[in-house]
Amino acid sequence: MRRFVSIVFFTLLCVAAFSQNNAADSLLALSPDSLIARYIDLEEYTITARVKEKDIIIPQTLSGVQLKKMNALSVADAIRYFSGVQIKDYGGVGGIKTVNIRSMGTNHMGVYYNGIQLGNAQNGQIDLGKYSLENIEEIQLYNGQKSDIWQSAREFGAAGSIYLTTRRPRFAEGKNVNVKAQMRAGSFALIDPSLLLDVKLSETMSLTMNAELISSNGKYPFRYRRVTPSGEVAYDTTAIRQNGDINAIRVEAAVNHYYSNTGFWKLQLYHYNSERGVPGAIVNNVWRNGERLWDRNSFVQATWQDELFNRWSVRINAKYANDYTRYINNDDKLIHVENQYLQQELYFTMAHKVRIFDWWDVSAAYDLQYNALSMYAEAHRFTHWLSAATAINIKNYLRLQASVLGTFVQDASQSNNSEREALNNTEQPAMQALNTKLTPALFLSYRPTQLVDLRLNAFYKQSYRYPTFNDLYYTDMGNAYLKPELAKQHNVGLSFTQPFRIAEQKGSEFRLNADYYYNRISDKIIAYPKGQQFRWTMLNLGLVKINGIDINAQLHFVLPKDFYLTAKAQYTYQTAIDVTDPNDSYYGDQIPYIPWHSGSAVGMFGWQNDWQQYGLNYSFIYVGERYNQQENIIYNYTQPWYTHDLSVFGEWQFGAKSKESRAKTKYPISLRVALDVNNLLSQDYDVILNYPMPKRNYKCTISITY
Repeated sequence: MRRFVSIVFFTLLCVAAFSQNNAADSLLALSPDSLIARYIDLEEYTITARVKEKDIIIPQTLSGVQLKKMNALSVADAIRYFSGVQIKDYGGVGGIKTVNIRSMGTNHMGVYYNGIQLGNAQNGQIDLGKYSLENIEEIQLYNGQKSDIWQSAREFGAAGSIYLTTRRPRFAEGKNVNVKAQMRAGSFALIDPSLLLDVKLSETMSLTMNAELISSNGKYPFRYRRVTPSGEVAYDTTAIRQNGDINAIRVEAAVNHYYSNTGFWKLQLYHYNSERGVPGAIVNNVWRNGERLWDRNSFVQATWQDELFNRWSVRINAKYANDYTRYINNDDKLIHVENQYLQQELYFTMAHKVRIFDWWDVSAAYDLQYNALSMYAEAHRFTHWLSAATAINIKNYLRLQASVLGTFVQDASQSNNSEREALNNTEQPAMQALNTKLTPALFLSYRPTQLVDLRLNAFYKQSYRYPTFNDLYYTDMGNAYLKPELAKQHNVGLSFTQPFRIAEQKGSEFRLNADYYYNRISDKIIAYPKGQQFRWTMLNLGLVKINGIDINAQLHFVLPKDFYLTAKAQYTYQTAIDVTDPNDSYYGDQIPYIPWHSGSAVGMFGWQNDWQQYGLNYSFIYVGERYNQQENIIYNYTQPWYTHDLSVFGEWQFGAKSKESRAKTKYPISLRVALDVNNLLSQDYDVILNYPMPKRNYKCTISITY
């Protein structure tokens, strides 16, 4: 496998070298072709925010220049800076990283890669650590759903959505190839080379290829300290985390064809292959290192959309995904386990939108998905989604969207036990009864005056979450008696945007978003570790009530003499309590791993001119106290944690110091060097109890574009 990885990577490098005569442009951020263009991108980001005024619920967004400057390696690292989001991180480069929004649970969060939802055979969750920022142009987080009725039916079913949009190639006049080569190295023997290659096939068609290798031994120092409820120190140990290594390859390729102002099609291939150690939980000063995990995730997806007859728009998506997981436990203190899981997915959707009047749109969509789980237990599922929606815009003062989604699920499965009797059963699994559910949603936004960009918004939505194969059938984790969840979301909020100038410099802006939300979840499905990271316990909580406040603020300054400053802050307060049975000892207690208080702050300061720029970025993340079990007692108490991260970068374009040199050097070489310091104060902390996180660590990144 390593030989194959090397061949693929260096073949792409050779292609890049062979294409040097065609030159290449920077693929950083939105692929500007000069530092002047990147300066314009700062203003372009502001313009993008104004376009977002069409959104009823304003999304949290990281895009372009901001993503480029974030102190982040993967998508999971970037999403930490959104409010209302909880990340479960098991530590290190190879540690599994999953996301949860507003305490709704991971499976209520839809993660969409270029508009098509991602799935994963592992734990029924999306490991966002697998998705690099190298090929990502924009990340958006929506509460409720995307503020656009022209979407697939399945998208109406998510309680929250993360949209990952990959780069769209852009070429300077006369250019046919863009190339970027990057090397990242850091603590824990991290080696992370990557290559981006764009090829212009015609005026309307382009090819994009992206390859990345990640290797790390995952060995980092940590301090393990536990105090008894009486205050005595039970354990206080300093050691090196073992079995956290990872070797992974990610390869992507896409063909884009924008054949008109309204029509395009896109074909995309994605492959991820990894082997990693699974460092177990440290309990009573004893830790085990016998678990290994292999993942192979591949998919091919296609999109076509166009506008017909001026008022009728059509979008068709199709996808095939193949996810393979192999898990081995060689711990001599436990029973030897070796399991393999293969999950396949076929997905098709067609969405229509018709503009009846300039102020009134309607849409309808149908989705069909087939899932199959095999190799350990046989399970099959057909899922149908059917949606209808309408949107009304009255002179930009009042916007209203309403939708209804029908979900139809039918399973065929065989029982699973330790003797694997299910696999010995040659009979075809019997189809279960068809499960059906209708879930409505209503969104509205009101702007009292056009003089000030102040908007009041609110929404009500129901979401239906059927148990995944992983919840039902996976080894030592599945629970065949799980009930589907029903979530009811209520949200009221306001957003305010005010552009301003500093010494006649345009582009400065202040933005504020504040929301209060109340969620009510019946038969909530929760998962928590059961000794080994790959194995979880699944159960239903009868009723969970969630109240919370999200506040986001951003100040962006464009200063004289080519300086800029951006400050962002997010804060979340929430209670998520189990109110199932008053006789339970944990009745009214906060559910596991949900903090009452959390927040983050980001500061970006820099200077730039026509051919160089320098920047200093600082970020702070805080997660307050929480409990790791259902009972909120001192024994289950988990301390708050916080980290400070710092990064500094410089970027230079050679041969472009003056107007004359820029005229002679049409495609200059661009060099960028960045140094990141994570956990600056070397804090000892756990995101998940008994899974210690790394102390202070470093990354250095060098990228060259030509």
